[in-house]
Order: sequence, then C-alpha cells, then structure tokens
Amino acid sequence: MNFATLDLNLLRLLDALFREGSTVKAADRLAMSQSAVSGALSRLRHALNDPLFVRQGNRLVATEYAAGIETGLREELERLEALLAPPATFDPRTAEGTFRIAASDFFAELLMPPLGDLLQKSAPNLRAQLVDLVPNDYVASLERRNADIALIPDSTLPEWVNREPLFHSPFHVIARKGNPGTRGLEDGTQMPMETFCALHHVLFSPEGNLAAMGDAALARVGKRRQVAMTVPVFSGVCRAVSESDLIALVPAQLASKVAEAFELNVFEPPMEIEPALIIGIWHKRFDNASMAAWVRHQVFGLMKGLDADALRN
Repeated sequence: MNFATLDLNLLRLLDALFREGSTVKAADRLAMSQSAVSGALSRLRHALNDPLFVRQGNRLVATEYAAGIETGLREELERLEALLAPPATFDPRTAEGTFRIAASDFFAELLMPPLGDLLQKSAPNLRAQLVDLVPNDYVASLERRNADIALIPDSTLPEWVNREPLFHSPFHVIARKGNPGTRGLEDGTQMPMETFCALHHVLFSPEGNLAAMGDAALARVGKRRQVAMTVPVFSGVCRAVSESDLIALVPAQLASKVAEAFELNVFEPPMEIEPALIIGIWHKRFDNASMAAWVRHQVFGLMKGLDADALRN
C-alpha cells in the first residue's frame, strides 16, 4: 500500500463498515449512496490488498486482517477528531499555564503589580513571567516562542506580527530632593534649559548608547546635555538619581510611580519631546489561542490606562 496516495476518507468508511456490518447502514451513517460505499470498499480492498469483509447472510464479517486493524483504526480516528476539535471554552478560574512578557523593567513597576493582583483574583493557576526585552531581538523572541508578547516603542514590524497601540509615554526629568542644582525649582514645573544642560545625566540604555530621544530633541534647538553614565535598567537610573546629583529623563508614568519611594522631584523637560507610542506585539499564530488571547486582553487593558495617568501628571 502506498500511504501517500491513500484517500484518508476511505478510513472513515472502513470504520463505518466495522460498526454497521452493512454497506446499506454504512451509507446511511455517512450520508452516502450504497453504490458510492460499494465503490469505496472496492478501492480499499485494492489499496490494502485484502478482501476486508466477506458476506455472511445479511452481514459483512471482517477478515482476519481487517479484524486486526479495527481497534487501532478507531483509536487513531478518535485521536485525530480530538486533535482537530475546536478548543474548549477558556475558563481563567481553572486554566493552568505560563505566559511570558518581553519588556523593559519599566513594566516591572507599572504592569506586574496590578497584573499579579488581577491573576491572583481571576486566574490563580496562571503564571506570568516578565523576561528581558533584548534590543533588536524582540521580534525573533516571538518567533522562537521565548515570549508570548513584547511591549515596545512603535516600530516597523514583519507581516506575521500583530500589534496593538497601548499608551503614549511622554518624558519627565527626575532629580533627588535636595539636589543643589535644582534648588529653588518648584516640583512639577518646567526645568530651565540652562539647568538641564548644566547638570550631569544618567541615561537609560540597554546597549550602552550615549544618546537617545532627548538628545535628538536638544539638537533640534541647538543644545546638548552631559551624559555622565548609562544604565541598562530603569530601576538603576532611578536609584542613581536618588543617591547622587545626577538627573535623568524617564517616562512620565515611571517618574510619577517612583517619585515618593525614591524621594525625587519631577520636572517638565525644557524642550519638546514627542511622546513615545508603546505597543503590544504578538505572533499571529496565537490570534485564536484562548489563554493567550485572554491574558493579552488583561495586559493591554492595564497598559491602556496609563495614557490617562500620563495626562494627569
């Protein structure tokens, strides 16, 4: 038998003949004509090189070869039916699994606490993992299944990646309370350009770059700042600012979140910086995966709330 050329529909017919013992009843079961069933049985006999059934009165009786494959055939057909069945309705209260989110540590502060609370209350058996967002590799991480979603600044994406806009992230300046360079400046006001350029900065940069969006905005008005150090995580930027006379440009939502804990003053920058649009991305193969879709909805819902927070601060 050449399995590559075998019509797999014939196997469903063979199972019906096993169950019914009659071409007439098998035809009724499969909504076929008796002549079509008889023709298909003839093709099966030729393909498998065995009579398969012999007539005994009004009933077809399986040959020794056919009887030997009956149970195995039924099990394989049932396995295929289960494999191809639509996914069961997703119930977060009983669902189990792990969901991986590739993002910067910005989201350790702004996403993971409320997400942890949400999952504990709504889906206690689901695990969420925040994994490092590797610069220039986040799309590949989706393809390699190292992450289920990535939270990134808006960018050009390949066709197989889906995206959803989440929130705009403006930038604010942070400085420790008591920093002599900001003496006399009222918290929440705009930092003067002279102060901003005179003070030394700590820059968030996983790659160790010495320039970012703030430098491009300064260049447009003919100014430049002094970058004293780079740090690959936002928590390190905030810690460095809180324990030195350095200042930093950070996302406004993060500045608002950590200002009290790190004892920071927050200022408007002296130049206009276009707010970054943060998007969520995922591989299209997970569009209809019930757990992935549910968790995406929860994560994206939490993140979209940050837009309003940014406008209030």
